[in-house]
Amino acid sequence: MTVPDQQAVAPQGVEAQYRQALDQGRFLIQHCAGCDRAVFYPRMICPHCGADKLAWTEPNGRGEVYSTTVVRRKPEAGGDYNVALIDLQEGVRLMSRVEGVAPDAVHIGMAVRAQVAQQDGRGLLIFRPNQEAQ
Repeated sequence: MTVPDQQAVAPQGVEAQYRQALDQGRFLIQHCAGCDRAVFYPRMICPHCGADKLAWTEPNGRGEVYSTTVVRRKPEAGGDYNVALIDLQEGVRLMSRVEGVAPDAVHIGMAVRAQVAQQDGRGLLIFRPNQEAQ
């Protein structure tokens, strides 16, 4: 069985705006003027109230690990890494990785801070332990 070539589809609309900001080193979320709530993942319409009054805003980047797991890989395949759900102080939850500590050291309730890293010329949202909150 052959697998057809799968080319990445270029993001469009608000997703393209979000990706472009990440590539420039900026992490943005949306804020709804209709209900005064934060929104993530980028959308055209607020999922809370249905308004189309979404504006980009830069969050403070502080959050807390809601859930985490470790993906186990052979060392020659890059080794283990974590995947975490992060609750930002602005009220949105997103999936990312916590770097700067061993994958097993990431724990529920851990204070973290967002950082935009560059990988293969693209912006990548990661989190690091927030030493200020310790």
